[in-house]
Amino acid sequence: MQVFERGWLSSNNILFAGSGKTVLVDSGYLTHAQQTVALVRHALQGRKLDLLVNTHLHSDHCGGNAALRREFGCRIAIPAAEAGKVRDWKEDELTFIAANQQCERFGFDETIKPGDTLLWGDLHWQALAAPGHDPHSLIFYSPEERILISADALWENGFGVIFPELEGESGFAETRATLELIAGLDVRLVIPGHGAPFDGVQKALATAFARVDYFVADPARNAQNAIKVMLKFLLLERQRVPVRELPAMLTRGSLFIAANERYLQKTDTELAEWAMGQLLRVGAAEVVDGILINRD
Repeated sequence: MQVFERGWLSSNNILFAGSGKTVLVDSGYLTHAQQTVALVRHALQGRKLDLLVNTHLHSDHCGGNAALRREFGCRIAIPAAEAGKVRDWKEDELTFIAANQQCERFGFDETIKPGDTLLWGDLHWQALAAPGHDPHSLIFYSPEERILISADALWENGFGVIFPELEGESGFAETRATLELIAGLDVRLVIPGHGAPFDGVQKALATAFARVDYFVADPARNAQNAIKVMLKFLLLERQRVPVRELPAMLTRGSLFIAANERYLQKTDTELAEWAMGQLLRVGAAEVVDGILINRD
């Protein structure tokens, strides 16, 4: 098992190359697809990639699917609940357009549902439902090695944006239930969707539970966080954005619109100024000659 830690525009990738089939978990973002292909090709050392698995279908986890299929002819497995959306390519329901992000169309050959047991890298992995950040997300647990592939359900310092709440759907309760599920597992090592693998699962869970409580106390905080995160994602992708284009850019994504209308009630210009100000305040961006520039 080899982990490619990719940062934040692309999710981490996990490659299994045991005595059986080779398997890759998650494929990163579209603009990093050729880098993903190169990383996988180098690591496989002449072997073919047999199967690509997606923990969930956000663009930073499945944006390289089509490129990997072209390169390796691999089969693709997705969460069973997403099959109809992918088969008919319902981009709005798959959140790509809603978040103003890119994803090349891909197909699938297999589905995975909660309760399935999979053999990757000579280890058995249990597929577990992990709703909250995404209603249909899966996480994978190896009882033999006590390893959890947590996707965006648990990071060392939190978890992914709770998107359902932005549109008036339940997400906080599901996030808490997923964290309680993880707390009930005997976990030695967590491989998150973003960030380095870590072994302090109890500390991470305490941080995550506190974060849920923080959002539940004032749901507008989740919306504010979501808008900041989605703008930072766009800036990571594009690196430079004219400030005058920000209002139109944000309102091209229905998730921005929903979060603003439900919780912030700002005009398009006010929303852009507020979101930009949040990035500037923490040093995640700077403005030079009317251009908003990404800062790492």
